[in-house]
Amino acid sequence: MAVSVVTFALGLTLSAGCAIDKGTALAAEFEEDWAGTPDVATIRTTKNNTLPFKGTSDGTLVVEDGTPADRVTRLAGEMREYVARHDKITGRIMADGVTCTVVADTRRTHEVLALWRSLTADTRVVNADIDDAPWKEATERWRIEVTAADATGALAVFKDMLAGGDRHQPLSGVTVLQVRGPGLFVETDFHDGFPAEAIAAYEAVLARYPVAGASLRRDAVAGSAVDIVVAESADQDHARELARKAAPNLGAAVDVTSRSAG
Repeated sequence: MAVSVVTFALGLTLSAGCAIDKGTALAAEFEEDWAGTPDVATIRTTKNNTLPFKGTSDGTLVVEDGTPADRVTRLAGEMREYVARHDKITGRIMADGVTCTVVADTRRTHEVLALWRSLTADTRVVNADIDDAPWKEATERWRIEVTAADATGALAVFKDMLAGGDRHQPLSGVTVLQVRGPGLFVETDFHDGFPAEAIAAYEAVLARYPVAGASLRRDAVAGSAVDIVVAESADQDHARELARKAAPNLGAAVDVTSRSAG
């Protein structure tokens, strides 16, 4: 009887490992492995069947509302061990509005958990996503997207996360950061750096005129591009002059337009 059980288990392993739709098989494996985990409300998976017998999968544990931070930390530790054994599966955890990717490296996982804790405690943050995003030589590279409650909070969170403010400690390696809130979108420059001149242009206009909306985005030519919208009553030409003076290296990549308040 014992021999039959072992043979059956081996057959299951081989059939999953040699599946034509590898991504689909990995997703099913993730769901089965984590089914019934305490404090997990939902399991979400994606399937990437790149070629026959090749593929990957993302698996996300959606944690029950109100689950203590210590329990989320323990789940992340279990997930770290899991992805270390399953290199074709990306493991993620969503808790208190913040989703983060858990990697096999202990140090990086501890840093992400610290950021998860600070983001969930930040009342300016509505939701966020922290994803592992290596690119070429940048093997330690994160892509972070944050939604803030308002434009003031969006800029404050952006600065805090990149400059090491009071609330959020920057992650090791390269960080591609996007923060948006009503009336503002700001992201790191084309080289994944802090967009100092783009922010200076925005703040120069904001200090003088009401700003209806602004986009501070990465640009392949200038590094950053700035689009600021002021109220119709504002002096558009003067606002543009202020913005370009504050960001002399961006030149025509800085623009100011106006729109009616109605």
